[in-house]
Amino acid sequence: MRYIVPAMLFITGVVHLLPLSGVLGSEQLASLYGVAAAEPNLAILMRHRAVLFGLIGSFMLIAVFRPALRTSAIVGGFVSVASFLYFAAAVGNYNAQIGRVVAVDVAVLVCLVAAAIAHVVMLRGTSATR
Repeated sequence: MRYIVPAMLFITGVVHLLPLSGVLGSEQLASLYGVAAAEPNLAILMRHRAVLFGLIGSFMLIAVFRPALRTSAIVGGFVSVASFLYFAAAVGNYNAQIGRVVAVDVAVLVCLVAAAIAHVVMLRGTSATR
């Protein structure tokens, strides 16, 4: 049980770091998402999105080694993944690259649920011994 939370946060953190390559420009964004970000405003928004994913992923990786940050990392990851899955389902009709992101995010959501359950069990066990 002790290693479930850090392992799930590590996996989730690495997945959140993958879009960070989008900061390199429109060509990289197109390969990630199958969306032409040639329009400057969209390029700005998508590159900023990549930076934010880098922050979330980095925070999750730090939480692997800092147990006090794990609750926040799990909640932040859950909000990130669940909101994307909601928007994808609500809008629908997305391309194959976004479909790949949806599939990965479903797997990440499973990791986050496992992390949350293990984290709560561990917290309850810790409070019971006090």
